[in-house]
Amino acid sequence: MGAANTSISGSEYETPVILNVYDLTPLNNYTYWVGCGIFHSGIEVHGKEYGFGAHDFPASGVFEVEPRSCPGFIYRNSIVLGRINMPPSEFRSYIENIASEYHGDTYHLISKNCNHFTDDICWRLTGKRVPGWVNRLARLGALCSCLLPESLQVTTVKQLPEYHNCSEEEGSESVSTATPHDPTESDDADQDKLHLISQFAASEELTFVKEAHR
Repeated sequence: MGAANTSISGSEYETPVILNVYDLTPLNNYTYWVGCGIFHSGIEVHGKEYGFGAHDFPASGVFEVEPRSCPGFIYRNSIVLGRINMPPSEFRSYIENIASEYHGDTYHLISKNCNHFTDDICWRLTGKRVPGWVNRLARLGALCSCLLPESLQVTTVKQLPEYHNCSEEEGSESVSTATPHDPTESDDADQDKLHLISQFAASEELTFVKEAHR
């Protein structure tokens, strides 16, 4: 736990770790001022933003978008949580490794949502947590289901997510797809979860991060 260690010294690859926060509902304009709301968040490092969303497959649910431009949400603000000294290629490998811990079919509104992901990444990189108000709604537990607008009660993605694996040296891009698991009763029970990614999974603005092979 704590801040990540890197083998690079000096400041050649120094970059800020930024939390980008989005509104999921216009109601946040009222509830934000009392320290509550329904938010999505992504972590920005080296000019790319990374988030976590749900789908029905046992593969990476970590995705990449342009900073402050996550489709389907309304950008609210950015918070600089610290700085790291890590080359872009090393950070990419770092995220691909972490993606194996965040499969799309493990997303859970209360215990493992997009804000849990950004909090975990921030803690590992900087030793700091995201502000408490970002994920306060999840900590309300069972109350969340009655507080969420019906428009946010959407189902999981029913298509194979595409993973784009870019090679910096070759400048090429390969595409692969995940293999779906057989549906179970628990899958049906999870249909009422808040699946952030389902609103924009087909968007060209979003790319899933392919997890590293172990």
